[in-house]
Amino acid sequence: MTYCLGIRVAAGLVFAADSRTNAGVDSVAVYRKVFVFEQPGDRVIIVLTAGNLAITQEVISMLDRGIATDDPSRSLAKVPSMFDAAQLVGKLVRVVYDRDGAYFKAHGSEFSASFIVGGQIRGEPHRLFLVYAAGNFIESSEDTPYFQLGETKYGKPILERVLTPEVGLVETAKCALVSFDSTIKANISVAPPIDLVMYRTNAFRVATHQRVQDDDPYFNQLCRHWGEGLRRVFAAAPDPPWALDHGDAARTLPLDPIVATAPAK
Repeated sequence: MTYCLGIRVAAGLVFAADSRTNAGVDSVAVYRKVFVFEQPGDRVIIVLTAGNLAITQEVISMLDRGIATDDPSRSLAKVPSMFDAAQLVGKLVRVVYDRDGAYFKAHGSEFSASFIVGGQIRGEPHRLFLVYAAGNFIESSEDTPYFQLGETKYGKPILERVLTPEVGLVETAKCALVSFDSTIKANISVAPPIDLVMYRTNAFRVATHQRVQDDDPYFNQLCRHWGEGLRRVFAAAPDPPWALDHGDAARTLPLDPIVATAPAK
């Protein structure tokens, strides 16, 4: 499995993905899932991948080959907008499906591939999209400033509580890493290394591209700080009013009497 995360705030964009792929506990490998297409001064486009590795690798390979062309319908270096970038990724997914979809079905396999596409092209604001396996896509909004792929549920609570459009870029990156910590602790299929990319609005170049290993001093410090903070907050939380003053036993609440009724005739 995997966990990929893309976040858009006013200050910029943060992307993070683990690099774990597995086909069972005895078949684990590491593959990069974050891909940066950058032309400093003009555009930065980041693509995150999840799903069947053969599908996602082929789509990324086609994007790489397209960079060398002058055709805006094939090249992330030439597309006029981030909408067109998301559309190009979706089109390439359909190309793979049109060729291989029937073979997947014949072998009882699901055609599974999804992508987070975000960045900024000069002349428009920074944008973030989620591309589905069918090739269609949606865009983030102020109400939904992030997209997740893969093991989404464990890292979602911190995102919902912290993220607003006004959160700074560094705070957003910390939030992303805490989201990964929660996911890693809850699911063995997600693990470091974590690739983290930060992009600052209107910079037109990547601010940070960091690979976080499992022994990374800052990541481990952040995880400890978060865990200890949660325990302190939990310990200071008010007790329920129906609890006894001593011990952990709770007062038994009176139950409503059971009234026997005759069956209707």
